[in-house]
Amino acid sequence: MRLTNRVALVTGASRGIGRAVALALAADGAHVIAVARTVGALEELDDEIKRAGGNATLVPLDLKDGAAMPRLAEAIVQRWRKLDILVGNAGVLGTLTPVTNIDPKHWVEALDVNVNANLRLIQFLDPLLKASDAGRAVFITSGAAQNARAYWGTYSATKAALDALIKTYAAECANTTVRVNLFSPGPVRTGMRAKAMPGEDPMKLKTPAEIAPQIVDLCLPGETRNGEIVAVSASH
Repeated sequence: MRLTNRVALVTGASRGIGRAVALALAADGAHVIAVARTVGALEELDDEIKRAGGNATLVPLDLKDGAAMPRLAEAIVQRWRKLDILVGNAGVLGTLTPVTNIDPKHWVEALDVNVNANLRLIQFLDPLLKASDAGRAVFITSGAAQNARAYWGTYSATKAALDALIKTYAAECANTTVRVNLFSPGPVRTGMRAKAMPGEDPMKLKTPAEIAPQIVDLCLPGETRNGEIVAVSASH
């Protein structure tokens, strides 16, 4: 139990990588604040965490709702006075289409979820991370941020913007007790991946549960890396 008495917030916690990370953090002793839009899926996550002897607080919340973020931060202040771990996992693929055909509504939604929501998380939760003796923040990126493939403009551009934002925040945390990194999971067996690559055999991909421990490692108090893009390790 490496994370006993530590509080961790995970966005997009109801499915995929976020769900696996929430389970792994709870199994390592953390109290997990699970944030997602889907109440039913959050309740199923909570049941699984409790069955394994862990604890969670469920927060049904749409990250596009900017007004909800200060309320969330205030609730954490009132209950714990700190936040030890932040995992910014929630993201959307957008529509795979030529740049000339990108729908402005889809573009704005992807920008809001993939970039703006993480900016709001940082702005409102930074004081809580700094109130921890070893605040750790991990944001999920993608190889698409560097590899500009045809039709992936929305996803690639928003993930590249996320990378720049998080690296800048990490530089600003260099002289604090907070460490901030990005994690690039590679191809993972998720709903988003199936939507992006419908012809791919999902059984050849790593599962979220297989990569979650590597994300948990970046959340440990002893983690010293800062401002890095940590790629998934095949040998972990």
